[in-house]
Amino acid sequence: MLAVLSGCGGRAVTGLQAGVSSEKTAAVVPIFLATNRARSDNPALPYSAERSQALNFAEFDVGIPGNHTPGRVETSSRVPDPARQFAAVDYRPIEDRRRFVAALNAALAKRAPADREIFIFVHGYNNNIAESLFRNAQITHDYGINSVSLHYAWPSGGAIPLYVFDRDSVIVGRRGLAETIELAAQTNATNVVLVGHSMGAYVVMEALRDLALSGGQRYLRRLGGVVLAAPDIDIDAFQSQADDIGKLPQPFTIIVSRRDRALGFSRRIAGGHPRVGSGADIALLQSRGITVLDVSELDGGTHSVFASSQTLMKLIDNSRLMRATLDDEKASTEPSALAASAAAVEGATSLTLFLPARLIGRMATAAPTQ
Repeated sequence: MLAVLSGCGGRAVTGLQAGVSSEKTAAVVPIFLATNRARSDNPALPYSAERSQALNFAEFDVGIPGNHTPGRVETSSRVPDPARQFAAVDYRPIEDRRRFVAALNAALAKRAPADREIFIFVHGYNNNIAESLFRNAQITHDYGINSVSLHYAWPSGGAIPLYVFDRDSVIVGRRGLAETIELAAQTNATNVVLVGHSMGAYVVMEALRDLALSGGQRYLRRLGGVVLAAPDIDIDAFQSQADDIGKLPQPFTIIVSRRDRALGFSRRIAGGHPRVGSGADIALLQSRGITVLDVSELDGGTHSVFASSQTLMKLIDNSRLMRATLDDEKASTEPSALAASAAAVEGATSLTLFLPARLIGRMATAAPTQ
């Protein structure tokens, strides 16, 4: 059971302890960091599993190795070889919130107007700081994300037996993510997109709930999209969170898989209560205005298929499909648009799309009568 759950992370190190150079890397991905992990004196893992009451900020340059296979995160538990493994080639702590917002604005200003967006990624269970940073860099690189990448690292224990510790750390980490969203909303970004994986999706929902209950609706309105990938959340807990949030940011998308073994074991640990990410109640999610992507038959339907599937990467790259899938308020609602776009990508027929109930109603109303 623990071996399967460990799919959320390995035991990587940053490489900062050896001063790894960027000369042998194929690409370098800048990643901003906001975290309520405590700072560490160990450069291999400059932020520990200890919980901090204050946010810490930094910017990392992550090297992508030349032998990188899309969807994988090649790591080392010793000194990484930048030609073969992910490595942090630079690390710059940022002192406070004001300087952090200024650094984000400087990065946004270097991008074309269409790319002045902030992409916030929240990692899952059993990750140390190197593993979660490298996953963020892998997603940014492999999906061709041109936005400013901002990683929120909550204090996961980074050890297989610490599942309960990580569940408690979700509660500790939710306010830090809410503050991170507030800071991103204060920048010059045209859009803020929020993605949470596995237990990180629980952190996302708790942070959105925190903002809603503390009068932070203006920050919620700055979110241009939320994606929960394989969310490790009890379905009843999710309903309670959604009730407290009220109007969910749109578009709101959940990626589910009935073949996700990690969530199956999580369900057993929770006494048999179904997890949102296992697709236990898709109709309920649709009724709340949520788009559901069922990836059960897509490239194995594993717990991290959202990050590892090359088919899904091609789908994301097909802008017509993604507009029709996610941006339902602006895009064409013709089913033929979805079918034509999916047919253009080999393997896309393995993906099942469940549209929000409100969109299905609009499509039915618009359909010609016989």
